[in-house]
Amino acid sequence: MSTEPTAPSSQSRPVYPFSALVGQEQMKLALMINVVNPGVGGVLIRGEKGTAKSTAVRALARLLPRQEVVADCPYSCDPHQPQAMCAECAARHEQGRELPVARRRVRVVELPVGATEDRLLGTLDLESALAEGKSRFLPGILAAANRQVLYVDEVNLLDDHLVDALLDAAAMGVNTVERESISVSHPARFTLVGTMNPEEGELRPQLTDRFGLCVQVRGLDDPEERQEVIRRRLEYENDPHAFAARYQEDDRRLGQRLKQAAELLPRVEYGPEILRRVVDICLGLGVDGHRGDLTLLKTALTLAALEQSPRVEMSQVERAALLALPHRLRRRPLAEMDFDLADKLKRL
Repeated sequence: MSTEPTAPSSQSRPVYPFSALVGQEQMKLALMINVVNPGVGGVLIRGEKGTAKSTAVRALARLLPRQEVVADCPYSCDPHQPQAMCAECAARHEQGRELPVARRRVRVVELPVGATEDRLLGTLDLESALAEGKSRFLPGILAAANRQVLYVDEVNLLDDHLVDALLDAAAMGVNTVERESISVSHPARFTLVGTMNPEEGELRPQLTDRFGLCVQVRGLDDPEERQEVIRRRLEYENDPHAFAARYQEDDRRLGQRLKQAAELLPRVEYGPEILRRVVDICLGLGVDGHRGDLTLLKTALTLAALEQSPRVEMSQVERAALLALPHRLRRRPLAEMDFDLADKLKRL
């Protein structure tokens, strides 16, 4: 599997390069952590409009290596991972039948705000099931999102039951649809990215807590950085192909870094002192439950992999806490996420 940079094409407008984004370092880091390790549980990006949230998501997906998929499978099953296949691909594999293979780019699958439950989860054709004696499943957005990036803009405006279903699938890696005693399951492993503008309403704390990471973004305060944002955007609009070509090598190197991190991640180790620090931080900050501890450790492991470190260091735990814990603190509104958590960590 090799990384491939975005090639200029006369037939399509290049995506704005990830390496050309100015500032927003915490958002970029949280996104990279999740594509290297989707098990972190996704990222919720909170911030005002016009802060490059959707641009960053689409740009990052273009850095990822092409993936091999079963060409005729609606779930883009990995032909080399039988244990993660849908029921039909697994049956063909067990029968020794050859699975047609294609190589495709990782896609950004979007969930529109007005989506229905059937559109998200898929639906069962009960008439077909009763008439033919077997279920016929019409796949939904979660089927298309398997092994892809699932982008949910304005996640705070979705109905709570849809967010619940979405987060359940993200946590389990499986989507199950049941109707009239008929049940169908399929793989639903995806990198989840939710964005929201807090001015339009908050998510329930129970739902916010289920996102692995949470970052707050806002317009840049530094005048030089704001000027650079304007210059780069105008250059991109004037000649997107030339602009993309200028950052092609930077994007290639970043894509290679992500690939190497994913390969190293299963081998990254941590000592008992790291585990003690994770627990001490969560207890000291009053984090409820155990999801925060687990996410903090997973994030630190992924940070180590991104930095090509075979063992988690204490500094990586501290930095991981800034991403994994702000939205899990007791009795503190999310509107106050920007308190000095780094300073508080030093006192623990």
